[in-house]
Amino acid sequence: MRILLTGASGYIGKRLLPVLVKNGHEVICCVRNIKRFTVPESLKSSTNIIQVDFLEKASLESIPRDIDGAFYLVGYMSESSDFRYLELECAHNFRTAIIKTNVKHVVCLGDLLNTESSLINLSSKRIVEMELGRGTYNLTILRCGFIIGSGSYTFELLRDLVENLPVLIAPKWIKNRCQPIGVADVINFLLATILNSRTYNKDFDMGGPNILTFKEMLEEFANKKSLKRLIITLPFMFPRQSSYWLYLVSSTSYKFAYNIVHRIQMEDLCRNNNINEILDIKPVSYLESLDNAFYKVKRNEVVSSWKDAFISSDFDFNTLNNIKVPTSGCFIYSSEKSFESREDCINKIWSIGGENGWYYGNWLWRLRGILDRLVGGVGLRRGRTSWNELNIGDVLDFWRVLYANKREGRLLLYAEMKLPGEAWLEFSIVENKLILTATFTPLGLMGKVYWYSVFPFHGFIFKGMIQKLTQNINT
Repeated sequence: MRILLTGASGYIGKRLLPVLVKNGHEVICCVRNIKRFTVPESLKSSTNIIQVDFLEKASLESIPRDIDGAFYLVGYMSESSDFRYLELECAHNFRTAIIKTNVKHVVCLGDLLNTESSLINLSSKRIVEMELGRGTYNLTILRCGFIIGSGSYTFELLRDLVENLPVLIAPKWIKNRCQPIGVADVINFLLATILNSRTYNKDFDMGGPNILTFKEMLEEFANKKSLKRLIITLPFMFPRQSSYWLYLVSSTSYKFAYNIVHRIQMEDLCRNNNINEILDIKPVSYLESLDNAFYKVKRNEVVSSWKDAFISSDFDFNTLNNIKVPTSGCFIYSSEKSFESREDCINKIWSIGGENGWYYGNWLWRLRGILDRLVGGVGLRRGRTSWNELNIGDVLDFWRVLYANKREGRLLLYAEMKLPGEAWLEFSIVENKLILTATFTPLGLMGKVYWYSVFPFHGFIFKGMIQKLTQNINT
């Protein structure tokens, strides 16, 4: 069968793709930017990639007519006043495009809607479902709450809170109940639903077997890590206060924290679990989902992470379309050094950041990350998804990968920390030399003051870094 997979570069999409191919489907992947979507060699023969932005009607013309089923995994999370409009427009454009194809079945993944709520992100999901329901195809809505898996925002949030805070002060609504589900079970449900006539024109809730409060989720997580944690709940803590607190102590952006806080404020429970019997799937427990996530993290097998999504920062999506670093009106620091082993040098570059650190002056990098968080930036807590692989669009601490080519020996990073200007950091191999270049485009007088204030540290940090990167691993 030919399956259209929207949101193929997202957290769920990346995990669903190999499963669809393994089950004999040909998959057409819809991505907003082809440059940031890498398909493993083993999947390429059964995969086609098309560039589609559901906010741009013209781009939808590239969707092929001969498809059998489609997954709608498109979503926006934002505080902007036009948030619901963006969700609705995406759904409308998808529906008008997909009805021109031979599609028989569309599966939409949404959020649990079991309580009356005026929350902007949840009500928008209901609007999307209603819009998709106006199509001439068979539609199935699968809804779930918190997803537990390596790289999921719920798992990463739990890990940040448990590992960073011996004493956790939280609002009273962390005692609200929820029904978390493992990411592997979500994938199984999606796979078993597509083109399954027993699910046509119905909506279902997916959830694990355990009903827990968010506080209990934290406590179970701490037990798994053998950590003793004290959780204190306050009777009064306003959403914006909670959002800022969550932003400060976790790796999430403020706007994402804002939506998470509003999500925790409501109870996330399934209305029924009849989808389990229909598809003969028995979701695993919360503890087993945690074990699976820990296993993947330990083995460096995190397939996808919410941190690599653009929602984790204020990144301008269009920046990926232009990877040419400016030279006019810029401040540039450059250093170069010969290396003994090209392979060793490149492997070190591709392993930089995250838990590996920046090879030299790590305390200064950590200090810069702390200062960035204090002024509303992303800081260093996002880390990286893989220990030794980088792809275009990936997050790397407070940088975003704009270009990554091991064969060419070039890695280009764009700064996402709060700056009075724009900054790039480039590593490039030329013959037997590594060239490290830091470029900064100042914004007004403050930009120039910033550059000159940090310039003395550049020589210290970057010279030490390039020394470590070019040093033979056996030396």
